[in-house]
Amino acid sequence: QVKLVESGGGLVQAGGSLRLSCEASGRTFSDLVMAWFRQVPEKEREFVAAINGTGGRTYYADSVKGRFTISRDNAKSTAYLQMNILKPADTAVYYCAAVGTPAPFISPLGYDYWGQGTEVTVSS
Repeated sequence: QVKLVESGGGLVQAGGSLRLSCEASGRTFSDLVMAWFRQVPEKEREFVAAINGTGGRTYYADSVKGRFTISRDNAKSTAYLQMNILKPADTAVYYCAAVGTPAPFISPLGYDYWGQGTEVTVSS
């Protein structure tokens, strides 16, 4: 069983930056595709970014491309989401997700493991 623990959320002004972290345990970290999703009340969970096991391939939603960067440190079993030039529209609960496949999924249904979520609020 894989356990994911997120950290790094908080309140930031528009234009600011935050870095989210997701520490994994329970499985060889490099075997896992890691992803970030976000969700606001009464809306579906939305894909943000994903990274393959080696860190060599990354994928982004159009809404965050050029502002967010996903990365991973396999030695620390941790994935990161660096969020820059934050906008009020980025306000959401951010979830870390993982799956043991070679390639990522855009749909949250493709992921087997989820963190508890961390809240990000961007004020205007």
